[in-house]
Formats: sequence, structure tokens, C-alpha cells
Amino acid sequence: MSKQQNTDDQMITLIDENGNEQLFKELFTFDSDDWGKSYIFIYPAEQENDDSVDIQAYAIADNQDGDGEDLVPIEDDKEWDMVEEVLNTFLDNDGNFKA
Repeated sequence: MSKQQNTDDQMITLIDENGNEQLFKELFTFDSDDWGKSYIFIYPAEQENDDSVDIQAYAIADNQDGDGEDLVPIEDDKEWDMVEEVLNTFLDNDGNFKA
């Protein structure tokens, strides 16, 4: 999935394989020395004030053209466990965060 960075409040537009665009807000990014990758947590911008949000996690990789970044799904179970642990550390005891 390719991304376009917007300057307003860490907004990201994701473009799927069909060319559809959806606006997301960046929750946070982090680097993992163990996996040698950077990761990003995002959620749909329209859910910002909702009681629950759909947080998505991706690995960040340079795109093939070398002129930007792509968000890559996390498919390895051990890698996903590490990413999930980072998110759980970020969330409070009730599983909430302040957007």
C-alpha cells in the first residue's frame, strides 16, 4: 500500500491497489533493532473522536521507485507479537489512547 504524507497533524493518505484513497492519522512510529525495520500505527481520521478506533500497524519500507515509502503488512507471527507488545505498552490499562 502506498502512502502520501500530509503536513496537517501527521495525516497520511493511503492508496489501495484499486486507487481508492483513505485518510489516516498517525498514532506513532517506532524502530526495531531486532527486526531492522521501522513501524507505524495509524487509524482512520474519521474515527478520531469515536469511543473506539481501528488501529492498524504496518512496517515502513522504501518504495521500489526510491522516491517515497510504502506501508507493508506484517505477516510474520513473531514480528506481529513484537508490534502488538509495543502497542499494548502504549495503550493505557483500559486499552485507550488520547488522540
